[in-house]
Amino acid sequence: MDVLSDVITVLRSGETRSARLEFHAPWGQWFAPFPGSAGFQMILQGPCWLLRDVAGAEPLALGAGDIVFRPHGGAHALVDSPSTPHIEPACDPGEARRLQRYANETIGSNGHSVTVTLCGAYQFDPASGHPLLDSLPEVVHLPAHLGRNPGLRSTVDLLATELAQPRLGTDAIVPALVDTLLLYVLRTWFDAQPVSTEATGWAAALTDPGTAAALRAIHGDPAHPWTVASLAAEAGMSRAPFARRFAALLGQPPLTYLTWWRMTTAARLLRESDRPLNAVAARVGYGSEFAFSAAFKRRYGVAPGRFRRS
Repeated sequence: MDVLSDVITVLRSGETRSARLEFHAPWGQWFAPFPGSAGFQMILQGPCWLLRDVAGAEPLALGAGDIVFRPHGGAHALVDSPSTPHIEPACDPGEARRLQRYANETIGSNGHSVTVTLCGAYQFDPASGHPLLDSLPEVVHLPAHLGRNPGLRSTVDLLATELAQPRLGTDAIVPALVDTLLLYVLRTWFDAQPVSTEATGWAAALTDPGTAAALRAIHGDPAHPWTVASLAAEAGMSRAPFARRFAALLGQPPLTYLTWWRMTTAARLLRESDRPLNAVAARVGYGSEFAFSAAFKRRYGVAPGRFRRS
């Protein structure tokens, strides 16, 4: 089981949204906050600056090929110069119809300096925020030299083409490309993190052989009656060192993460399928519907049936 892909698949909800925007200087545009989402900006042509709605945050200079990922949906602005006032939203993820599937817009018409960007947003289930995303900084900046791996570059080029020239099949192609882009951005970010025996967090956990093996086992079969000892065996380690290593990297014991992942998986099944509660319970490792309902209510504050109806 590919843990990164599994996390994104389970947490994603709603439709991806994306747009190709062409700005003619002078320009400045505000991108509204969108809680429960993550967003990206990709600079295809020309320079610009990123301004964050955070006290003391310095403007970030961006150039062609740069990618900015906002994993927590924070507000920000893109401007041709830090001195240019930003005005009304150009790419507000909250306006579903404006960015439904795809958009292609030109802003301004008199300036000779042109900047072209791709922007987009992913909607996540706010009740199931994964610590993998929580561990990322407010701004993930991938400079052009980091973003030039072939897969990422090809995905950007394909997405830009589909948004600039929609054709038959674009409605299906764009969401798939935006999902692919998210995985490439995260992979590139994690690959760029320094390797250290002292490092903690998900970047370290996914490259630590023992912890990664245990995570693959949990994600591959959440219904299995895992114990710390059996997960340690998957990791090729003895019980106590494994438990310490897992908790040090991920900030929680192995069985705490197992229970959390089971409940997250159950929530997705309740939301997206019509399986009866006993089948959902069995899928995530509970032998009785009563035990499952009690565990689910501890996590979400409501019984599974009520969660599904809401």
